Amino acid sequence: MVVRLVLAEDSFLMREGITTALALDDELELVAGCGSYDELLAAVEELHPDVVITDIRMPPTQTDEGIRAANLIRSEHPEIGIVVLSQYVEPEYALRLFEHGSEGRAYLLKERVGDIAELAAAIRRVAGGGTVVDPKVVDALMEGRANGEPTVLDRLTDRERQVLAEMAAGGSNAAIGEALFISPRSVEKHIGSIFTKLDLSETEDSHRRVRAVLLYLGAGQQ
Repeated sequence: MVVRLVLAEDSFLMREGITTALALDDELELVAGCGSYDELLAAVEELHPDVVITDIRMPPTQTDEGIRAANLIRSEHPEIGIVVLSQYVEPEYALRLFEHGSEGRAYLLKERVGDIAELAAAIRRVAGGGTVVDPKVVDALMEGRANGEPTVLDRLTDRERQVLAEMAAGGSNAAIGEALFISPRSVEKHIGSIFTKLDLSETEDSHRRVRAVLLYLGAGQQ
């Protein structure tokens, strides 16, 4: 199935570069290219794409238009996936993108655009309701936890925090069990308890896992 895309990027050269990269994949169809917040919203209303790829900073203010557009599109067209591209590692914007849910959302650095396979994989994942977070953003979020204030994470036991830390590092259940010297069944029980204590009990496990990790990583940014 072809994934229909709208691209929002105010830099002509970057927009052309992304357009050229997308053209290499026959299953991706770019239906509109935009250079501003208003143009992006108009294109979404007219064309109803499967996925929007947007820069964070665009006219008119060159601040957070991409994040604001993503959140508005979520409220009005929740079926549309969003891939946000950032020039720099900006953890606070990643947290704003995911604060109302991680389904169908990706936050990538623009340096990933040069790898069409990586970009295409992110597009397909959000089109299917999945989530992608750039590893460098995850690293920055983890560094920011050092000076965090008390948060909802205080509900967790020490062991649950250890399990969540391993989840944030990308560990599977099996890898978490090996790292903490506990059985896979114990890992499952701890993860279930984490979901409950963090009030993440109403979505699929894959999405709850991402939300739990984002809460963990975001604690240092609050």
